[in-house]
Amino acid sequence: MTTYDAYVICTAPRSGSTMLCSLLAATGVAGKPASYFHEPSVAEWLEDLGLSADPAAEARAQVATAFEAALRAGRGGGAMFGLRLQGHSLGFFRSQLAVLHPEAATDVARLRRAFGVIRFIYLRRADKLDQAVSYLKAEQTGLWHVAPDGSELERLAPHREPAYDREKIAGTVATMEGYDRAWEDWFANEGIAPLRIAYDELSADPSDVLRRVLADLGLDPAAAEGVSPGVRKLSDGTNRDWAERYRAGR
Repeated sequence: MTTYDAYVICTAPRSGSTMLCSLLAATGVAGKPASYFHEPSVAEWLEDLGLSADPAAEARAQVATAFEAALRAGRGGGAMFGLRLQGHSLGFFRSQLAVLHPEAATDVARLRRAFGVIRFIYLRRADKLDQAVSYLKAEQTGLWHVAPDGSELERLAPHREPAYDREKIAGTVATMEGYDRAWEDWFANEGIAPLRIAYDELSADPSDVLRRVLADLGLDPAAAEGVSPGVRKLSDGTNRDWAERYRAGR
């Protein structure tokens, strides 16, 4: 069995990655996966990691500092490094990998130099309409995640009442489909055969998916015992109404 040093959760917004990251972190054996390279800016990477960019430092040195800090944070004090990489972050992340390791010929080779032996996990939501509706509603209301008790975990803007917009839904569906194509193209070009996880199976049985991921990583599935999701689904009647109206062509 392969011994992994790290894993990368390849995904897109509103695909259940926050739930999966919280489950893995709660086991205490799978690091602390998060979006350490979320924004298209090395300065913002550093800021998110609690560091300041040095304007006098060379570009490669700043990228190296960000990767070293992310590695420490993503290990969470343990041996396994976890990273979530969203579809919209892939392009800039790849460009900075090339800055950090120009001697390597492929993205996978550069990633191995940065993080060691890596397992790629592809978390995908098949229903693009539901994914788009979820994204737009969160964007409008400002609320992205809540705890199991209903308390807010992540709010990025003051509350606004959600309003149906067929054109925006269509555009977001296309964007989410584009992320899927980009991931599949990247996997094919880099010779990656990821562990594939469906949003629906994660939503239906988080514990089973967690045990499966741990076993695939060579970790003890028993670490999943007693671990429950740290987030609750936000889908409600508004989501259903928007999806029904869109499918009806209204």
